Amino acid sequence: MNDSAPTTRRARVRAPELIGKGGWLNTGDEQYTLADLRGRIVILDFWTFCCINCLHVLDELRELEEKHRDTVVIIGVHSPKFAHEAEHQAVVDAVERYGVEHPVLDDPELATWKQYAVRAWPTLVVIDPEGYVVAQHAGEGHAHAIARLVAELETEHAAKGTLRRGDGPYVAPEPEPTVLRFPGKALALPNGNLLVSDTTRHQLVELEGDGETVVRRIGSGVRGFADGAAEMAGFSEPQGLALLEDGSVVVADAVNHALRRLDLATGEVTTLAGTGRQWWQGSPTSGPAREVDLSSPWDVALFGGKVWIAMAGVHQLWAYDPQDGTVGVAAGTTNEGLVDGPAAEAWFAQPSGLAATEDRLWLADSETSALRWVDLDGAVHTAVGTGLFDFGHRDGAAEQALLQHPLGVTALPDGSVAVSDTYNHALRRYDPATGEVTTLATDLREPSDAVLVGDDIVVVESARHRLTRLRLPEEAVRVESVAHRTQRAATEVAPGKLQLDVIFQAPAGQKLDTRYGPSTRLLVSSTPPGLLLAGEGAGTDLSRALKLNPAVTEGVLHVSAMAASCDDDPSNEYPACHVHQQDWGVPVRLGEGGADRLPLVLAGMDD
Repeated sequence: MNDSAPTTRRARVRAPELIGKGGWLNTGDEQYTLADLRGRIVILDFWTFCCINCLHVLDELRELEEKHRDTVVIIGVHSPKFAHEAEHQAVVDAVERYGVEHPVLDDPELATWKQYAVRAWPTLVVIDPEGYVVAQHAGEGHAHAIARLVAELETEHAAKGTLRRGDGPYVAPEPEPTVLRFPGKALALPNGNLLVSDTTRHQLVELEGDGETVVRRIGSGVRGFADGAAEMAGFSEPQGLALLEDGSVVVADAVNHALRRLDLATGEVTTLAGTGRQWWQGSPTSGPAREVDLSSPWDVALFGGKVWIAMAGVHQLWAYDPQDGTVGVAAGTTNEGLVDGPAAEAWFAQPSGLAATEDRLWLADSETSALRWVDLDGAVHTAVGTGLFDFGHRDGAAEQALLQHPLGVTALPDGSVAVSDTYNHALRRYDPATGEVTTLATDLREPSDAVLVGDDIVVVESARHRLTRLRLPEEAVRVESVAHRTQRAATEVAPGKLQLDVIFQAPAGQKLDTRYGPSTRLLVSSTPPGLLLAGEGAGTDLSRALKLNPAVTEGVLHVSAMAASCDDDPSNEYPACHVHQQDWGVPVRLGEGGADRLPLVLAGMDD
C-alpha cells in the first residue's frame, strides 16, 4: 500500500501514556510522564537489546540526537523478546553496553508496546509538542525521514508558540572503573597472552595469561574509524577476533561495519574490508574488500583458507579472501529464520559466534537460539534449535534441547563444542557423537565467548566485565529444564482470506524510486508452513491477499518488506535515495470473528 503524500498531516491521535514496570533509566532516578515532555518533539524507539536492527537504529539516531538536543527527546522503550531481556539489571547493562545516551523506559510486560499497537522491533513513533502521534516507522533506514519531519515540526510549533527548548531529561550514569567493560570476544595469542575486545570502550586489550594483568591497550578508547598506531586507531564496538596465517589478528569491528587488521608486533591497525557504511539491499555482495559495504560483522574464523564472517546485520555468512583481497556472501539469503540446505538457500538469524574445525564451521545463530554448522561442501545444518520463537534451558537429545540467544561457540579437543549460552548465563556442550546437549557451567553473567587455554576454558563474562577461567568438568552440571516462547499477544484473525497491507508513505519531498524497476519488495512465509494456503512467496506489491488454513489454529506470519525512495527533484540528476526495510514475525490465532485485514506500518500512518 503506497502513498507519496507526507506523513505529517493526518487525523490527530493522542499519544498513549508511557508505562513500564521497570521504571526509567538514564534520568537520575526521575520518573516521567508525557505531560512532563509537553513542548518537546518526542521520538519513541521501541527496541530490545538482542535485536541487531535495533542496534542499527540506535546508531542511526545518534546524529539526530546531537543536532536537535534542545528540541527533541528520544526515549527508548525497552520491550523484551527473550526472558532474560525482561530482567531489569540486564536492561541497565544493555543501556551502558550500547552507549545509549537518552532516557530509557523499561517495559518488561510490554504495556506501552501494546498501547501503541507495535508489532516489530525496532519501531519508531514521533509525537509532536502537543502530545499527538504524527508518524510511525518500523525497521531501519528512517533517520533521514524523521530528521526532515523534526525540522518541519520545529518550524510549525515555534510559530505556534508550542515548542519548548532546553536541556532534556537525560542524565549520564557514573562510569565504572573496571579493567574491561562489557568485553565481547577473546583470542589466545601465540605468546600465551589473551587478546580481548573491550567492546564498550572501543578498544582491544592484551592481557597476560592470568586474564587480569593489562599488557597494552589498542585503540584510542573513543568511538571512531581510524587506522594507525595503537594509541591513535579508532574502533566502534569491536567484537570477534581471529589469528591469520601471517600472525596478525583480524577484528570484526561491528559498528564500523568493517574488518580491521592488528599487527601484533607493532600495534598498527589497518582496514581489511568494509567502507564504514552499512550494507543495504541493492548494494554489491562481492568485490574488492575495501569497496564493499558490510553490516555488523560480529565474529570471524579462519576456515578453508578464508576468513568467514558472521554478518549479524544481514543474517548471512560472508567470507574474506586474504590472498586476493576480496569479500563476498558465502551463505544466506538475508531472510531471517532457520532454514537448512545449500549455502545460497539457507536462512540465518543474527549469526554471532564462529568456530572452525577441519571439516565444520560451527556457528551460534543467536535469534533462533540455535547451534548450526556449515560443512566443506557449503551445506548448512542445524544441531540445536527450532526457530525464532522457541528458547529455554533444556538438556538432553539435541532435537528437543533448548538454548537462549547464544553468542559464542568454541571447538573442544574431543570433537564436541562448547556454546556460550548468553541469556541462560551458562556454558553448554553439544557432542556430535552422541547428539546430546549438557550444561558445563552456570552462574556466568552473559557469557559471550570462550577460549581454550591448556586444560582450562576461559569464558568472557561480558556483564561481569571479566574473564573467568574454568576447568572443563568431567561431568555435566544438572539443571532444571525451562522452556519459553516469545511472549507477545497473538493477533486474532479469521480463517480464510486475510488482506495483508504493508503501509509505506514516502517521506515529504521524496517519491518511490522506480528508475530501475519496482522499488518495493514483499516476502511472506509462515510457521508452520501449512498455515498459509495461498499468498506465500516473494513479490513487488506491498499488499497481498493471503488465505489462512482453517485447520491450523495458530502460528506465525513472517513478513519482510523493503521500499526505496528518492528525493523528488527533477532538476537533480543524482537524487539522494534511501532504503527502508523491516521483518515482522506476527503471532496469529485463527477464530471466527477475527480480523480479515492485517496492516503493518513500514512508514507513515494507517488511515
